[in-house]
Amino acid sequence: MKNTNILKVSLAQISPVWLDKNKTLEKIKTYISEAGESGCELVVFGEALLPGYPFWLTLTNSPEFNSKVQKELHAHYIRNSIQIEVGQLDELCKLVKEKNIAVYLSLIERAQNRGGHSLYCSLVYINPDGEIKSVHRKLIPTYEERLTWSPGDGNGLQVHTLKDFCVGGLNCWENWMPLSRMALYGMGENLHIAVWPGSKRNTEDITRFIAKESRSFVVSVSGLMKCQDFPEDTPHLDKILEKAPEILANGGSCVAGPDGEWIVAPVIDKEGLIIATIDINRVYEDRQNFDLAGHFSRPDVTQLIVNRERQSVLKIKD
Repeated sequence: MKNTNILKVSLAQISPVWLDKNKTLEKIKTYISEAGESGCELVVFGEALLPGYPFWLTLTNSPEFNSKVQKELHAHYIRNSIQIEVGQLDELCKLVKEKNIAVYLSLIERAQNRGGHSLYCSLVYINPDGEIKSVHRKLIPTYEERLTWSPGDGNGLQVHTLKDFCVGGLNCWENWMPLSRMALYGMGENLHIAVWPGSKRNTEDITRFIAKESRSFVVSVSGLMKCQDFPEDTPHLDKILEKAPEILANGGSCVAGPDGEWIVAPVIDKEGLIIATIDINRVYEDRQNFDLAGHFSRPDVTQLIVNRERQSVLKIKD
């Protein structure tokens, strides 16, 4: 039997087949298979990888109201988003079970329980049995993201047992939200997953900070994106490329230990799997002097309330 205190994790730092959900799904499956065949027990993908981050927002005057360009790009995004309820992740889940590996996958969700037309940036956890155990819709889309993503709810603020670890995750700038982090700490999290669209500037400070604050392992995974990665059939590609830099996302995936020191320093401009092995005993050692949700808390003075009800505009009573 494998040591339950040891976990082999894989960071899939890759680019999407941008805004093409079917081709991106196939690419994701390839990396799940590779991670599983490498003996990894968890593989994590960057924010909004399926089918891609909405880079056009900063490049095409997205705040222009009633713009035909923005409407057509948004419609294309909707068509390539994921409807979990109708089984669009079923084949991927079968592969996850076959490879006996857990997965954190950030995707653009077209949620049926919110009418089926609004989009959410959702972080999905799939256990090694191929079961979707949580779907965390990003609580607050960041800045221009709000022009295409909707605010989520607390339903996905959950943690999961993986061997001796308790794993939870947040999307991008949610990792800067102290109460969201504290919610996961209070549930026992000791392996924190942070997913990002890309760039070392996002990951190099917050990854180590969360590790020091929580005395947990922190795995940050980013995506990659270059101008050449935009498919030729992208709507209004000419307008997107007018102001696009050559590199839109350069990675920066990394792993910090419970003392805040690098296990894997940020990796730049390299596509592929980044593999690390972690030991839960290091968490136990560093919690000896500081445990934010345990002996270093005062619940008689301050407490956090978490509402995990899945929000919907409709409650039907037959």
